[in-house]
Amino acid sequence: MDVLNVLCFFSLCWWSVLSKPTLRKERVHHDPELSRQPHEDNESYQYDHEAFLGKEEAKTFDQLTPEESKDRLGKIVDRIDGDGNGYVTTDELKTWIKRVQKRYVYENVAKVWADYDLNKDNKISWEEYKQATYGYYLANPEEFEDATDQFSFKKMLPRDERRFKAADLDGDLAAEREEFTAFLHPEEFDHMKEIVVVETMEDIDKNGDGHVDEDEYIADMFAHEEGGPEPDWVKTERDQFSDFRDLNKDGKMDLEEIRHWILPQDYDHAQAEARHLLYESDTDKDQMLTKEEILENWNMFVGSQATNYGEDLTRNHDEL
Repeated sequence: MDVLNVLCFFSLCWWSVLSKPTLRKERVHHDPELSRQPHEDNESYQYDHEAFLGKEEAKTFDQLTPEESKDRLGKIVDRIDGDGNGYVTTDELKTWIKRVQKRYVYENVAKVWADYDLNKDNKISWEEYKQATYGYYLANPEEFEDATDQFSFKKMLPRDERRFKAADLDGDLAAEREEFTAFLHPEEFDHMKEIVVVETMEDIDKNGDGHVDEDEYIADMFAHEEGGPEPDWVKTERDQFSDFRDLNKDGKMDLEEIRHWILPQDYDHAQAEARHLLYESDTDKDQMLTKEEILENWNMFVGSQATNYGEDLTRNHDEL
């Protein structure tokens, strides 16, 4: 990281402090819906296609012949069967659906991978990440003495190290693709949820007492101008804090209350869809699917020209 990049970084950070918008900051993490299509199997399987393949890949399958669609589906089934025992379970289907729905996350990681994998061993060690991100600071700490504490590298580095270690499941301080994805996008991984909660607390808890009071909660969303009135939505958020955020009514939020706020227990769309696909395809009712059972019901999982109302669309496609 060169001097210009570092100076630009701090300039942007300082600008963001001075010009904090009077808009809500979205801290809550919801699992997105799998598809905006209606879930009406008697009319169309489009919802199932988008849930199982992702929206864009579902469009690709709609342009294939039935034979091509079934051939690709067979290859996908082999990938879903994680333990290679010849059966696909509800959990394996759910894992696949969740991965497909966050494909954009993996694509983003692929774009930056080479920037951090400095020795090209297809892993990113903590030392590689630290050097790529903080190397200039570590070599020239005197240039950062006047940096605003909130955005200083001195605070960011140990925070990143803590997150990196949480993502590094095998503890070797070298992240493979999945581990590095969890590091960059912790909100997408169950084992990283605690880090998301802790970092949110640290972001909002300005007085460092280990809790978030009502004023800190509001300040995270709204920069109050001296003498100016609060918008109606801010007053509503104050009511939300006292009525729904502060569960034990002690005037502040602890880590458990932060977790309840930012990680609500939403309806598990992926679990529901996995159960649905298995139920509709499990001809022998053994609570598992063979490749043959899936291919027998292929048009529920994937589309083709035949299921796309006869549209005549042809072009070459990459494998999923």
